[in-house]
Amino acid sequence: MSEIYTIIIVILAILAVSGLFVGVTNDAVNFLNSAIGSRAASMRMILLVASVGILVGVVTSSGMMEVARNGMFNPGLFTFHEVMMLYLGVMFANIILLDLYNSWGLPTSTTVSLVFCLLGAAIAVTVYKITGSTDAGHEMGEYINTSRALGIVSAILLSVVIAFTCGTAVMYVSRLIFSFRYTRVFSRFGAFWCGASLTAIVYFALFKGLRNILEGHDFIRLVDSHLPLALTICWAVCSLLLLAVQKLKINILRVTILAGTFALALAFAGNDLVNFIGVPVAGFDAYHIAREAGTTDLLMEGLNENVPANFLVLLGAGLIMILTLWTSKKAMHVTETEISLSSQRDEAEQQYGSSFISRTIVRAALGINAGIERVVPRRVREAIGRRFEYEDVEHSGAPYDMIRATVNLTTSALLISIATSLKLPLSTTYVCFMVAMGSSLADRAWGRESAVYRISGVMTVVAGWFITALGGFLIAFVVGLVLIYGGTVAFAVVTLLSGWMLVRSNLRRKPSAKGEQAHKPQTADDIIRSLTEEVGRTMESATRIYDRTLIAVFKENRKVLREMVKESNDLFYQSRERKYTLLPTLRKLQSGDVDTAHYYVQVVDYLNEMTKALMHITRPAFEHIDNNHEGLSREQTEDLMHINDEVESIYRHINLMLRTGDFTDIDMVLELRDRLFESIAEAIKSELTRINAGRSGTKASMLYLTILNETKSMVLQSRNLLKSQRYFLDHKGQTTDWLSLTK
Repeated sequence: MSEIYTIIIVILAILAVSGLFVGVTNDAVNFLNSAIGSRAASMRMILLVASVGILVGVVTSSGMMEVARNGMFNPGLFTFHEVMMLYLGVMFANIILLDLYNSWGLPTSTTVSLVFCLLGAAIAVTVYKITGSTDAGHEMGEYINTSRALGIVSAILLSVVIAFTCGTAVMYVSRLIFSFRYTRVFSRFGAFWCGASLTAIVYFALFKGLRNILEGHDFIRLVDSHLPLALTICWAVCSLLLLAVQKLKINILRVTILAGTFALALAFAGNDLVNFIGVPVAGFDAYHIAREAGTTDLLMEGLNENVPANFLVLLGAGLIMILTLWTSKKAMHVTETEISLSSQRDEAEQQYGSSFISRTIVRAALGINAGIERVVPRRVREAIGRRFEYEDVEHSGAPYDMIRATVNLTTSALLISIATSLKLPLSTTYVCFMVAMGSSLADRAWGRESAVYRISGVMTVVAGWFITALGGFLIAFVVGLVLIYGGTVAFAVVTLLSGWMLVRSNLRRKPSAKGEQAHKPQTADDIIRSLTEEVGRTMESATRIYDRTLIAVFKENRKVLREMVKESNDLFYQSRERKYTLLPTLRKLQSGDVDTAHYYVQVVDYLNEMTKALMHITRPAFEHIDNNHEGLSREQTEDLMHINDEVESIYRHINLMLRTGDFTDIDMVLELRDRLFESIAEAIKSELTRINAGRSGTKASMLYLTILNETKSMVLQSRNLLKSQRYFLDHKGQTTDWLSLTK
C-alpha cells in the first residue's frame, strides 16, 4: 500500500471531525429553535437536553453507512484508487459547501449535500473510467444510482409544501382553541392537548430516532399492526401523567417542548450521523479491504456489504457533536435566521429586502383576504380576530409563545415519523423550517409591515436548498475531475486550498463587541450610550470620508474614491438599520419618558439624512472619475478646497462637543454654518458665470454643483443632529456625566 493512501485516510479522519463541527452547526437549527424561540428554558438547560438526546442517539444507532458506501454508485465497478479519489472529492466539496451556508446563516440539508456531492464525484470518476477505458461494456447508468438523487429532489418539493400547509393548519386550529390569552383554557384542557403532542413526539422518537435498533422488534410490529389503538393508549397515558404534573404547578408546556427537543436531537444523531462521518468511515473500510488484498487495483465489491460502524467511533462522534453544540457561534447564527423570520414581533429582520414575487404574493393575499371578509359575517370575523390578538401572557419577551413552539415540535415530529414509517425520504431540516414558517403565518406574525420581507427570506432559504444540490454536485464534480486526472500534485494543491478555505472561514470573523451587545437586553441607559457612541463615531468617519473624497477628486484617484464609496455606503446602511429597529427602542424609552423618545427619533432621522447626503457625494464623484470624464478645473478645485476647509472647521467643533458632551459652543457652529452657506452660494454663482462663458464642461459642472448642494445638506443635517443630540442628553441629565458613560 502506497503512503499516499495512508495520508488520504488521515485527511478523511480530519475532515470527518471538521464535518461533525460544520454539520452540527447547520443542523442545530432543527432541534433548538422551538425551545430557544419560546424561551421555554434557559439556554444551558436547552443545550443539556439536546446533548443527552444526541448521546442516546449515537450510542443506539446501528451506524449503517450504506448511503456513503453504495447508495449513489456501484462500488463493484470502481477500483480502490478511484473510490478513494471519489470520497476525497466528496469531503472537500461537502465541508466547504456547508461551511459557506453556515457563514451566511442559511439552514440547509446535510442529506442533500452528501447525496449530491456523492453524485457529482461519482460522475467525475465515471467520466474518467469511460473516457480512459477501451471497455464499452458499461454505461453511465450502471455506475450511478440516479434514482436516489431524483427521490431526494422529489422529497424536497413534497416536504416543503406539506410541511408549510400542515404547520399553518395545526397552528390556526390551536390558536382558535387557546388564543394568546391561553391560561384559563389551558388549565382545563392543556394536559390533553400536550398529551397529544407528547404522543406524536414519542411516536417520532420510536420510528425515527430509535428505528435502527427497534426495527423488526416484536413491540414495533405490535404497534404497527394496532397503530390507532396504540396511539390512543399512549395519548391517554401521557395526558394523565401531564395532568398529574400540572397539579404540581409545573408548566407542562415546558416539559413538552423539552421532550420534543430531546426527541429531535435523538433522531438527528441516530440518523443523520452518516451525513458527517459516513464517507470517512466508508473510506477506511475500503482501505482495510485493499490492505488485506494487498493491491490497489481491486474492485470495491466489498463495500456492498453493510457493516455497522465501530461503537467507539460513534461515541467519539457524539462527543464532538455535543462539544460543537455548546461552543459554536455559527450554530446560533443559523438559528437566528429561522427565529427572526417566524418572530411574532413586527420588527422582524428585514435583511432580505423585498422582491417582485414577494410583493405580488402579499398583494394577492390581501385581495383574497378582502374577498373572504365580504363573505364571512362580521361577528364571526371579529370573534376569530379576538383569538389572534397578540398578548405576551408569558411576559418573557420571546419571539413567540410556547403554544406555537409545541405546535412546531409536534407537527414536525408527526410528519417525519409518518414519512419514515412509509419509507419516504424526508429532510428533517426542510420539515422543521417550513412548519415554523407555516405556524408563524397562521399566528398572524406576518403582518403587512413585515410580510414582504419574511416571504423574501423564506424564498431565499428555499432557493438555497436547491442551490445546495446544484452547488454540491458541481463542486464535487470539478474537484473529483481534478483529483482523478491531476495525480499527486492536484491532490496536494486541492488539500491545501480546501484547508486554507476552512481555516479562513472559521477564523476571519471574530464576534465583535457590538455583535455580542446586540443580543443582550438593553436598558434606556444602554440605548443612550449606544446612540451617543454611534453618533460620535459616524460624525468622525463622515469628516474623514468627505475630506478624502474631495482630495481624491482633485487628484482623480479612482482607487481611493472606490474605498470612500464603500465606507459611505456602510455608514448609510448602519444608520438605516437603526431606523428599522426604531419601534422596539422607542418602547423601552417611552416606558420612562416620551420626550426622550421624541428626541431619539430626531437624532436617528438626522443621522440617516446626513449619511445619505455624504453617500450622494461619494457615488457621483467615483462615477465621474470611473467613466474617465474630464477632471475639475483649477478654479473649481480652489473653490472646493475653500469649502472643504470651512466644512472641516465645522466638523472639528461638532466632533469635539460630541466627544466631551460640552455643547457651549453650539452657537458658534451655527455661525460657521451660515458662513459656509454664503460661501456655497458664492461658489454656485461663480460656476454659473463660468458656464455662461463656456469655461466649464457639462459633466464637471454637474459634479461640482452636486458636491456643493449635498455638502450644504450634509452640514445642515449635522447641525440639526448636534442640536437634537444636546436636547436628547440634556433631557436625560446625561450631559454632565457623558464622560462616565463612554468609559
